[in-house]
Amino acid sequence: MAKAKGNRIQVIMECTEHKNSGMPGTSRYITTKNRKNTPERIELKKYNPILKKMTIHREIK
Repeated sequence: MAKAKGNRIQVIMECTEHKNSGMPGTSRYITTKNRKNTPERIELKKYNPILKKMTIHREIK
């Protein structure tokens, strides 16, 4: 029998710089994380196509 996914959950990452800038639109990415290994919210550097640069994206859900 195959093991269930269990600890792996889907999270939404949102750009912090874009949110604070007041510009219209949002930069969001969907990724997965292991709930057991990283229980806190994660931050990753991702590309924001609206600002045209790499920015920090923080988990929102």
